Amino acid sequence: MDAGSSSRSTPSTPHPAATPSIPTAGPGTGRQSLDRRRIVGGAVSLIDEEGLKALTMRRLGDYLGVEAMAIYHHIAGREALLDAVVEAVIDELYADPEVHMNATEWQEYLYRLAHGVRRIALAHPEVFPLVCTRPPAAPWVRPPLRSLRWMESFLQTLHRCGFSDTASVAAYQIFSSFLLGNLLLEVSNKGVDISPTEDTDLDQPTSPAAVEEYPRLNHLQPLLSIDRSADIFAESLEVLTDHLERLGKN
Repeated sequence: MDAGSSSRSTPSTPHPAATPSIPTAGPGTGRQSLDRRRIVGGAVSLIDEEGLKALTMRRLGDYLGVEAMAIYHHIAGREALLDAVVEAVIDELYADPEVHMNATEWQEYLYRLAHGVRRIALAHPEVFPLVCTRPPAAPWVRPPLRSLRWMESFLQTLHRCGFSDTASVAAYQIFSSFLLGNLLLEVSNKGVDISPTEDTDLDQPTSPAAVEEYPRLNHLQPLLSIDRSADIFAESLEVLTDHLERLGKN
């Protein structure tokens, strides 16, 4: 990669308190305080406590102490709610003091970001599989992620740190494949069902206006559309075997 090097800074030991909590609305909160923010927070809490399959609009209404129909005044339906849940948990990264979203050194940025995402996965293990399985807002991205904000922030940061367009996209593809794959296995070991449970349209069209709000993502669409899964697998395997070879000599 054609980016400058810098000394690697290891973030402080991750701890649950470093991940800000999403505003929640527990059972019996009532109609008076109902708004989109409270609904999404309540949905996150309900999934955390009872699992994804428990989330229905009726069950969420009971959980919030309101009629289910009142929720529809703020959110169109369950699919829109699930998308909002993903955005809510990902947005925790931007309030996490251990994650430097405006970093100028790419090594520190990646280390801190990885630990921040892991804190989210461990704080919301029942929610985390949605981050990887929800239909992406930009379905042409390979590998796909729901959150355009996260992708834009990642690509902008690496560009600011001196990465070329090609290197930025390669870093996104390798880093997200490694990180999400490992964290899905970690939450699976906690008994979380990581298999897709939603019947959703993976080829749903993206709103052009939505993507245009993220200039770096829009600019890199041709590169992000290329599926390099086989190459990434082979390259990652080579790095792993090289590391194991060094271990074997110790």
